[in-house]
Amino acid sequence: MAGKHFDEWQVGMRIEHEIRRTVTETDNLLFSTMTHNPQPLHIDVEAARASEFGQILVNGTFTFALMVGLSVGDTTLGTLVANLGYDKLVMPKPVFIGDTMRATSEVVELKESKSRPNAGIVTFRHELINQRGEVVCSCLRTALLKRSAAA
Repeated sequence: MAGKHFDEWQVGMRIEHEIRRTVTETDNLLFSTMTHNPQPLHIDVEAARASEFGQILVNGTFTFALMVGLSVGDTTLGTLVANLGYDKLVMPKPVFIGDTMRATSEVVELKESKSRPNAGIVTFRHELINQRGEVVCSCLRTALLKRSAAA
């Protein structure tokens, strides 16, 4: 599904994104390696077992990226001019290998662009939720979106 244009959004609109994703050991290892993150909690099974969690923790920046990625198809695909920022990023629960993630998005603010009459600013609240119904990551994403040709 293509994203929506600025003028198609309303404050309070909420989406339960259909795509779900089970996090694999390969996801975590490749992402940690790709981003030069040597944190033992992410890549060393023995160190992770000795931690309070008792197992590998999934890299938090992967968790954040997955949350945003799961939302793109329904929110900004093909309508994005630019992401302007991410705020209030929190990770209240850990993510482990084998957890299955789903995402939700809600429009919390709409603003006209002062510099671009053909675009507007949408602020989304994204949440990433595991198979137990726990929110594992959330943030506010501010995006500059194109207006539809009809607007």
